Amino acid sequence: MMRTRIVSVVALSLSISSFAAADVLDQTATINGVTVEYKVIRPPNFDPAKAYPAILAFPPGSQDMDMVQIGIVTNYRAEAERRGYIVIEPAAPNGVSFPRGGDRIFPAFFAKLLADYRILDGKFHVAGNSNGGRSAFKIAADYPQYFWSVTGFPGFLEGAAPEKLDALAKMCIHMFVGEDDQGWPEWMRDQAAALRARGANVTLSVEKGEGHVLATVAYEGAARLFDQFDTARQGRCAG
Repeated sequence: MMRTRIVSVVALSLSISSFAAADVLDQTATINGVTVEYKVIRPPNFDPAKAYPAILAFPPGSQDMDMVQIGIVTNYRAEAERRGYIVIEPAAPNGVSFPRGGDRIFPAFFAKLLADYRILDGKFHVAGNSNGGRSAFKIAADYPQYFWSVTGFPGFLEGAAPEKLDALAKMCIHMFVGEDDQGWPEWMRDQAAALRARGANVTLSVEKGEGHVLATVAYEGAARLFDQFDTARQGRCAG
């Protein structure tokens, strides 16, 4: 059932892609000897000489290009277009998920993105859901100097060593989880408490009636994510 739903969303996204004003580019790069495919949302009337706020997004599940396309359509494209954001969403390099070794493309991938695009203040927001949320927290904890904020919907840091929690505590942290999701609410509550104990600014929203896939931050609901991105880059964390 889940796979059928995913395929349906991909088909819908492909059918409507030609009608959106923002550019969505398919890109491929070789980073540290590994091939990585990724999509880039560029704002309408993109000007390469202009600096834009940017989001590094990670897909859920298998983290393949189908999952990337779903995220582009359901969570990022409309608001990125409306607010003038660049969004970069990579697929798992050679099929190896980011939490399980695909992260070897970093930090070199940051260097490529910052060379290809003028990113406002040289920092990204990082976000993802499920396996993508785990990826977002891992990359943020490993390379905090590149990020304003980290968002998991759901997502948290696995194997959270104290020094990694300390690294996360330097940025705005936003967590969303369905109240009916199995295990995730407890894991995320525990981590939110551990981060707050380190002085971190953390929001945790337990979404009523939602399971693992959150409809409440998709499509029109994605404005909630972008509101938090906006405030983080202004130097404050949304409550």
